[in-house]
Amino acid sequence: MDTDRRLVVEWTDPAEALPRFADLPGIEYLRRMSDGRLPAPPIARVFGMRFSDVEDGRITVGCDPREAFFNPLGVVHGGLACTMLDTAVGCAVHTTLPAGTGYTSIDLSVSYLRPLLPSVGPVTATGTVVKRGRRVAFAEGVLTDEAGTVYATATSSLLVMGPQG
Repeated sequence: MDTDRRLVVEWTDPAEALPRFADLPGIEYLRRMSDGRLPAPPIARVFGMRFSDVEDGRITVGCDPREAFFNPLGVVHGGLACTMLDTAVGCAVHTTLPAGTGYTSIDLSVSYLRPLLPSVGPVTATGTVVKRGRRVAFAEGVLTDEAGTVYATATSSLLVMGPQG
């Protein structure tokens, strides 16, 4: 029986990407993270998240549920789904923002529909902007497996802050 289980995480200094935040529109900033021209944020490396399908007002974030994310009941902790959905809705809003403009969650409501297990395989959180105002944006997210089975959904309100200077 293999009892030597470990999770080693390495990441790139986030200071490498941050200077580009000020001069790239959000969609381009995230596209560069998606294709590797800019390093992904450390949290993406911790959870093994992958950014893809970066469009105006929409993004997908992929991840592989693993045993390392188990809760005491032997299923993947709901925090993984919550983190993926929070990332997807926030980054969906980021795709609509001009250079140097940030955002932060005001609220996040997650509904868990079924348990996540490593046997589910890769899952994807898709974030979509419902409405973006000057100061507040509204977005929704859905977490699915490759067959389209829904595991969790989310709605969020986000405060638009910017431009940073």
